[in-house]
Amino acid sequence: MLADFLAKARTNPPLTAAAIVTLLGAVALACVYYVQYVMFIAPCPLCLEQRIAYYICVPLAAYLWLGASRGAPRKALMLGLVVIAGVMLWNTALSTYHAGVEYKFWPGPTDCSGPIDKFGSVGNMLNQLQRISLVRCDEVSWSLFGISLAGFDAMLSLGLTVVAGWGAKESYAKRD
Repeated sequence: MLADFLAKARTNPPLTAAAIVTLLGAVALACVYYVQYVMFIAPCPLCLEQRIAYYICVPLAAYLWLGASRGAPRKALMLGLVVIAGVMLWNTALSTYHAGVEYKFWPGPTDCSGPIDKFGSVGNMLNQLQRISLVRCDEVSWSLFGISLAGFDAMLSLGLTVVAGWGAKESYAKRD
């Protein structure tokens, strides 16, 4: 069964890459919504920012999947997959940064990490309180095998970068 899938994947790499990005990206979004709305673990500002890559890449990949199945030009497919690879690479860096903040490797954004005790003057205190996120970016809210959600996102985003890059490379190699 795996051998059949790999054989079919090699015959149309852009279609395969687009399908993988669509499906895994949709599963990732379903998982974060499950964590947020079923497990009641609120996302921090960095978590919400990491979702933007999926909001861009999942619909684009679905569109490319449809296009690849209908005989779209390989140049268009290649360009779309390059965009996906770039966005997912950016998300890999962002989620790696977020995981590092959670594990205290480096400081995070001041509005969602670090101490909440430096408000300055009383007049500035209300302004500061309005900008502070109650959900902390520097705390691991959930983990599995010692890996936080941001760590899993870094791995998934890197994997989707590789898949989209492979699809784009193969599209370029088989130019019309």
